[in-house]
Amino acid sequence: MVSPLRLCLVLHDHQPIGNFESVFEQAYQDSYLPLLNVFEQYPNELRLSLHTSGPLMEWLDQHHGDYLDRVARLVQSGRIEILGGPFYEPILTMIPSRDRIGQIREYTEWLTERLGAHVQGMWMPERVWEQSLTANLAAAGMRYTVLDDFHFRNAGLADEELDGYYLSEDDGRLLSIFPGSEQMRYLLPFAPPEKTIEYLRSIAERRPDAIVVFGDDGEKFGSWPETKRHVYEDGWLYRFFDALLANQDWLRTTTLAEAVDHVAPRGKVYLPDGSYREMTEWALPVARQHEYAEMVQSLRSDARWPRLQRFVRGGFWRNFKVKYPEADEMYTRMMMVSQRFADAEAAGVDSDSLGEARRTLYRAQCNCGYWHGAFGGIYLPHLRNAVYQQLIAADNLLDQALGLVAPRVAIEDADFNLDARREVKLVNDKLVCLVAPAAGGQMYELDVRSICHNLAATLTRRPEVYHRQVQQGAEGNSPGVAAIHDRVIFKQAGLDRRLQYDRSPRKSLIDHFFDPHATLDDVAAARAEDQGDFTAGVYEAKLRRGDGKVQALLSRLGAVQTSSGRLPVRITKAVSLERGSATLDIAYLLEGLPAGQELLFGVEFNFAGLPAGLDNRYYHVANGVRLGHLGSRLELPACRELAARDEWLGIDVRWEADRETRLWAFPVESVSQSEGGFELVHQSIAIIPHWFVRGDARGQWSVAMRLTADTRMAEARAARAA
Repeated sequence: MVSPLRLCLVLHDHQPIGNFESVFEQAYQDSYLPLLNVFEQYPNELRLSLHTSGPLMEWLDQHHGDYLDRVARLVQSGRIEILGGPFYEPILTMIPSRDRIGQIREYTEWLTERLGAHVQGMWMPERVWEQSLTANLAAAGMRYTVLDDFHFRNAGLADEELDGYYLSEDDGRLLSIFPGSEQMRYLLPFAPPEKTIEYLRSIAERRPDAIVVFGDDGEKFGSWPETKRHVYEDGWLYRFFDALLANQDWLRTTTLAEAVDHVAPRGKVYLPDGSYREMTEWALPVARQHEYAEMVQSLRSDARWPRLQRFVRGGFWRNFKVKYPEADEMYTRMMMVSQRFADAEAAGVDSDSLGEARRTLYRAQCNCGYWHGAFGGIYLPHLRNAVYQQLIAADNLLDQALGLVAPRVAIEDADFNLDARREVKLVNDKLVCLVAPAAGGQMYELDVRSICHNLAATLTRRPEVYHRQVQQGAEGNSPGVAAIHDRVIFKQAGLDRRLQYDRSPRKSLIDHFFDPHATLDDVAAARAEDQGDFTAGVYEAKLRRGDGKVQALLSRLGAVQTSSGRLPVRITKAVSLERGSATLDIAYLLEGLPAGQELLFGVEFNFAGLPAGLDNRYYHVANGVRLGHLGSRLELPACRELAARDEWLGIDVRWEADRETRLWAFPVESVSQSEGGFELVHQSIAIIPHWFVRGDARGQWSVAMRLTADTRMAEARAARAA
């Protein structure tokens, strides 16, 4: 008897750390629960491998434990194989080896205890692969994983060689790797079941004992747009399962574990760095994405394209950290915490006291906020905020484990963001402030420790490849059910008029010399050219330490372009922090200013995590007068203070100055793409105090400011809850 084709159905269910509770619940009701309801109705011959990410698994255990109990019974009966992996779905190439192995082992232990699973294989987050991972995965106890057939084609394998699995090796350790079928990813669940059967039959007729793997998101079976109706209400899933059983004489569903145990590998392979095809395209710089798309489109009609395609690939996942500096900021902050944790372990700190810090660090490594493609990723503020929330919480827990609980203050300089230049960190028991002297002296992180919130988790507005569609106004719903990558949906009208690209990063302590005629509209739309060379210029830094107080003193001799030529100007700015204080004292001294000429000088602050359009998030002044919600534009001709309050977060961010100030405030919004389509996303608020400055008799001008993160609301709420 000819051996049947083995079809491995591998489902990957995932929700990221920080996603909204309602999104978890909706995905459960639309995807995870109905699929299980249908699957349970079928006999033992129908099997699948299931991976559920740690964030989602913990949520299910808390909110729908009965669902996991049902899964556990199917595990015991052999119908479902549980795949493991890193607990909180990090891109493995993004985290240290110690954390890769630690996450995988910890999740295996959790799955074994909760589901009674015998975990032998794992899901590779976003199928991001580098060959050196082989040794780490094997060391963590994994026998096999799933990547895309795209990886194997890039290694030189032909299509007819992709109906099995292969062994790979690194540092003497072995790992079996299955190629997931891209064709199957696009067939399920969008094509009629008969199309899938026809495709599988063509493989079975070519090679007995073939293995075909479908590995993709479980959310496409109900949560992706239009799929709930298509998959369940219109009966696609019933027809698909019926078709599989009707063809059992030559087609069997099986788990990955069964495939490895009963079929020999097709050989050995070493795979190049990569991910699934679309991810490699998204990782390219925007200009290269345009070139790539145009080249592929021009070659599709070429008779040689089927042979050429296997040699065409996009970019490298790690370059998301170059494409989006904000991703690199999260990454380097994560590396700081991970190293601090490793140092504590090496110093012999009690392992039990470090347990929660370790788990919190692992949560901060969840990948979704670190990149961007057809999904929101880094453009979703709640995902970025969640990463920083976990990182700051891990830092706080490490402080507790190390006995650092008393009020304190410290300052140090080191290459914190891994750019071969030194940054300055000011830290006390209330705040962590990171300043980059070599990048305009900008403040690129400001952690409010009591609420675990980074006020500088902002995003700079930049071009994206899909903005061309937005500019063309290519509005229109895709007919019927379609893959997310193929949908063009506009969630709001007029998005083409909201495309704006920033000239400098959306950070704080950004020093500007604007055109004297610049308006709020010019600055908000990033049309106002800067006449100085300070926004990205290199500042010299000196660190000062006193009794209960530290200071970073930054200075730059630059130039300002005026109507009479280039004017040399020196800016010196000091950032000071005291023990036990939630206030940064900020002082500016400008030197070299002409006595008879005014320059428009401004200092830009950007604050993230303060949403717009809500009554409990608003601007106000000391007398309690509200000035509008945080999506408002403000132009204040003479003020000395402004506060932004978020009552849900429990914070009041207050700016104050010691002299009369003009002030602009406006929301920073991006046009980005997510599963639901193109949308306008509130990223942060910008507050820019500015002055027409004129030098005194010595050519000097100065201002002193204070920036306070008042979290008494949150602390009082926590005390009441306790």
